[in-house]
Amino acid sequence: MLVCPGMDAVVTRFAPSPTGRLHLGHVFAAAFARDLARAAGSRYLVRIEDLDFGRCRPEYEAAILDDLAWLGLAGDAAVRRQSQHLADYRAALDRLQALGVLYPCFCSRRRIAEEIRASAGAPQGPEGPHYPGICRGLSAAERRLRVAGGESYALRLDCAKAAALAGRAPGFVDEERGRFALQPERFGDVALARKELPASYHLAVVVDDALQGISLVTRGEDLLPATHVHCLLQSLLGLPTPRYRHHRLLSNAHGARLSKRDGAAAIEALRRTGLQPAEVLALARSR
Repeated sequence: MLVCPGMDAVVTRFAPSPTGRLHLGHVFAAAFARDLARAAGSRYLVRIEDLDFGRCRPEYEAAILDDLAWLGLAGDAAVRRQSQHLADYRAALDRLQALGVLYPCFCSRRRIAEEIRASAGAPQGPEGPHYPGICRGLSAAERRLRVAGGESYALRLDCAKAAALAGRAPGFVDEERGRFALQPERFGDVALARKELPASYHLAVVVDDALQGISLVTRGEDLLPATHVHCLLQSLLGLPTPRYRHHRLLSNAHGARLSKRDGAAAIEALRRTGLQPAEVLALARSR
């Protein structure tokens, strides 16, 4: 069972993935979290979410930490790297497995897409059409046989079973939008791990926030729907539910969200122009 430390009045965190350089959207998010912690006289932590072993690079992590230090946004404690805490995620998966709310899914993305196309009116969630439950009804014997045979698989959360087990689990509070009743079915049977990946974002962030004593989760408003799944997992795992504050997302001149994928200007480039840390922070806050 996971053991969680006591939670301070306000402990926030900034948790980038080292798949590229920081941009102004990251700076806004880090400063948002740091400023709330400072206003409460409490702690702000930095976590490196590096479980995407195919895309994460040590050189990006080093650059991220260097940029944060230059900006005055380094954390108040040692950096937690997810790749160094795989046993924590395994413990959470084992507990969910013991509750009977996980099942292996052997479907390829192509198979899932074909099934969705064949079933008109497939439920839609924040991340697109729901997984249609192809492997949910497999027998325990077939599951064991296919896993033992070396097939690739994802461990999915049986959302209906999990919600029934959690019962009337409390919702969550977003400090800007008010209280939300839980609707985890909006995501369907999300993947919580894969054969080659020890934990998905949804599981890892829940475990990390609890173990680090995060009491106020700040993140972009695009992640608000995922909070329903995270609170369900907190209930199943016996973890505290923090408060949440989902902030606005920064956009470019065309109104699109700033992202590494779309070539948002890196802080490294802004530093080369001679801008000082205070000027970069002001630029991020003014977007």
